Amino acid sequence: MYRHFQEQAYGNYMNSRVVALLDMKQGDVTGDGIIDFVYLYGRKNIETEIFADQITLVIQDGRSNQISTINLQNNAGYNAKLFLGDFSKDDRLDILVSIESGGSGGYGIFYIYSFINNIPRLLFDFEKYNNSNTFKVNYKDLYKVNVESPSLDLLFILDISYKGYDYLSQLYDDNGKLKQSVLGEVLSAGALYPIVTNQKGMSYDLLVISRIIGISNSDTLGYVENLLTWNGTQFISTRLATAILGTKLSSLS
Repeated sequence: MYRHFQEQAYGNYMNSRVVALLDMKQGDVTGDGIIDFVYLYGRKNIETEIFADQITLVIQDGRSNQISTINLQNNAGYNAKLFLGDFSKDDRLDILVSIESGGSGGYGIFYIYSFINNIPRLLFDFEKYNNSNTFKVNYKDLYKVNVESPSLDLLFILDISYKGYDYLSQLYDDNGKLKQSVLGEVLSAGALYPIVTNQKGMSYDLLVISRIIGISNSDTLGYVENLLTWNGTQFISTRLATAILGTKLSSLS
């Protein structure tokens, strides 16, 4: 399988780059009751490198040995891996592909496919998620920051009074009033975790984590945690929350 995929998919590239097996999982993804084989392949400069490009999803049907290839739209990154689980609530395994983009933003690349009857169907696309789940982050008087989700009509208020004088004095006067308008940002999805919320069904929901930043990329104010559940046609948000980093009690005394 490995050599066959190299020859079929990469041809002349084999001499200049290493075609590596990035991850492999076994499970019935076609829905016929027979175990199938799911692979992630990619090109590397050297075998031990954690970065790969031209990352490709390959499924080998356990019954017929038929090989199907899915070319990912965003196909370069670090630590590419697979997870098989039932996300679409149909008692059949779906395929989650996760890739780290690298860089200071800490973004992730995530796709979920179903492959029933050897027909690929894209259930989750991280770019569509990021485009449809936007937030507004506005600093307010008295050391507060509003995090707003217009699409879900939700407001979260963060208290940043713990930030200390050096930070706060840049933005606020002595009465806690903003010197000028200040905006933050909720970054694109950085992590996606399959979680079981109903152990009787043993299907998976998705917990998507996005970082909330303030005046710079290194200024983390907290995280948006979005729980997504498949409703039969798409993933919808069933619980949205914000999480903040803790501070030492001794620093406040």
